[in-house]
Amino acid sequence: MGATALILVRQVAIMFILTGVGYVLFRTGKITLEGGKTIGNILIFVALPCVIINSFLVERTPERLAALPVSAAAALAVLVISCAVATFVFKKDPIATFGASFSNPGFFGMPLILASLPEGSAFYVAAFIGFLNLGQWTYGVAVMTGKAGALKLKSVVTAPFFVAIVTGLFLFLTQLPLPSIVRSSISTLAGINTALAMFTIGIYLGQTDIAKIFTKAVLYKVTAVRLVIIPLISLAVLTIVPERFLYMKLAILIAAACPVGSNVAVYAQLHKCNYAYAVECVIISTLFSIVTIPAVVMLAGLVW
Repeated sequence: MGATALILVRQVAIMFILTGVGYVLFRTGKITLEGGKTIGNILIFVALPCVIINSFLVERTPERLAALPVSAAAALAVLVISCAVATFVFKKDPIATFGASFSNPGFFGMPLILASLPEGSAFYVAAFIGFLNLGQWTYGVAVMTGKAGALKLKSVVTAPFFVAIVTGLFLFLTQLPLPSIVRSSISTLAGINTALAMFTIGIYLGQTDIAKIFTKAVLYKVTAVRLVIIPLISLAVLTIVPERFLYMKLAILIAAACPVGSNVAVYAQLHKCNYAYAVECVIISTLFSIVTIPAVVMLAGLVW
């Protein structure tokens, strides 16, 4: 487990370098705000769906079939607890509630899982990503706007993440062979996820006053809940999952330990909430995650 933590440190460091590249490109005008939105569209509609589908392109073994419902149940439990904890701590702060509830497993967690765990481990996080996005579209919007509203079924079933999960699950269960050029294309498009996602964080960083965000106490509170309290509770919950699902547990734990998801800024902007505050939550939690994620994984090694 110590080796896994070291790999995580290295991977997080690489991701921070990529964030720095995005920051420099934005601050020097090489990427504009409009360009940042375009990168976001590529991530949402191309890169992340390919990451999800690619995670399902593994051999259908009895172990994976058995782990599929277990991973879905564990992911749902962790996410429900995350929302409950965030709501309890940040009762009158919708941005903080949203940010602490939902991590960044697709754009931040997946690269870490792919780099530090055995091949095929990303398969176990697909349900987590699916439930998280569904939670953002329903509970997250209700928190952000102050009203539940009516969720249109069509908007869910046509969402990129949902289509990708259904497609990936179909390919996994049927083991339908794909032409090598198609598999290679999916893998290549999935590979751009990390760089573009970190460029996006860099663009967010470029819009903030870095010195000032370190003086805001509430950001440390959000970070502590998102990166320490919720991962520790998640670790405790995952302890009841049988040891034979170790890599599944680690994959879900890494996903749960990720920093505030960048979607909090997207939703804040969409619903005319405090966009700057949302961006600051993303930035400060991302900066501290280089220490907390490896630490949580090392602790899991002692417990499990």
